[in-house]
Amino acid sequence: EEKTVRENVELGMIEVKSMLDAFDEISMKFGEDMSDDEMNNLLTKQAELQDKIEAANGWELDRTLERAADALRLPDWDQKVSVLSGGEKRRVALCKLLLSAPDMLLLDEPTNHLDAETVAWLERFLADFTGTIVAVTHDRYFLDNVAQWILELDRGHGIPYEGNYSSWLEQKEQRLIQEKRQEASHMKVIQHELEWVRSNAKGKRTKSKARLQRFEELQSKEFQSRNETNQIFIPQGPRLGENVIEFKNVSKAFDDKYLIDDLSFKVPQGAIVGIIGPNGAGKSTLFNMVDGSENPDSGTVNIGETVDLAYVKQSRDDLNNDKQLWQDVGDGDEVLKIGNYTIPARAWLSR
Repeated sequence: EEKTVRENVELGMIEVKSMLDAFDEISMKFGEDMSDDEMNNLLTKQAELQDKIEAANGWELDRTLERAADALRLPDWDQKVSVLSGGEKRRVALCKLLLSAPDMLLLDEPTNHLDAETVAWLERFLADFTGTIVAVTHDRYFLDNVAQWILELDRGHGIPYEGNYSSWLEQKEQRLIQEKRQEASHMKVIQHELEWVRSNAKGKRTKSKARLQRFEELQSKEFQSRNETNQIFIPQGPRLGENVIEFKNVSKAFDDKYLIDDLSFKVPQGAIVGIIGPNGAGKSTLFNMVDGSENPDSGTVNIGETVDLAYVKQSRDDLNNDKQLWQDVGDGDEVLKIGNYTIPARAWLSR
């Protein structure tokens, strides 16, 4: 992150950049005194480099970089990546990846932190990409526009579907209908086995052991089916007063760049508010001022006395990477208090 935007993006074309640097280095040597053999050797190397550079369209490196930067609306070339927003960092990383011209793209949540315009550009790029693309994403609209196959991971199995997200929904519905029919038959078998277990004579131990093992397997499958439909209970928070969040004439700048200028608004009780805007516009900065980790340069931010604030940051830097999941979620407690209920932390996470 200590490199500039351009230095990071150029890493995506490192081979082309290395060839251009080597070509320039050879050109500089032509001004030195050398024998005919040395001159011929340099000319041969330069000719080989020239062929490789032309094959990679390397002479257009600067134009290629500028076009990519313009398409993805990257920040200024000379900016350090460490000072960029999450969305801007994502665009820089994406630009670097795409310029490397791979045969296969592995994209992990590619639309995270990207604004709508950049996502639209990415969809167009991937539609024209001639290689293979494998993407993990929760973005249903992105899947609908880009995917040609869906691989669903369900209870330890991978189930392939041809088509986009909408097509997957239709096929999934049909599969669930079929599963319900099979489950009804499955439950009858379980009930039959349970009746046998309860009435089994003690003397038939060998057969009993096999039947009990089969019963346990059936129970395990039945549990997996039921466990898939579990829902998480989210309790109601404390009653809010009339004052929730209020900004009065708030301004915020970093260096000479104004992100927020004389902003005033009031969030009423029960409101659901979406904050939209391009990457780097100041959305995360706005949230940071709400939770108090950033102070406004001018104006006031008032949070109601009854507000119990919870902030899920895009950086996830409030998670402890050295703890197990149940420890971090429960702050080390094995039992969680959810509203008026208590539940083991591991059981809560299994839902």
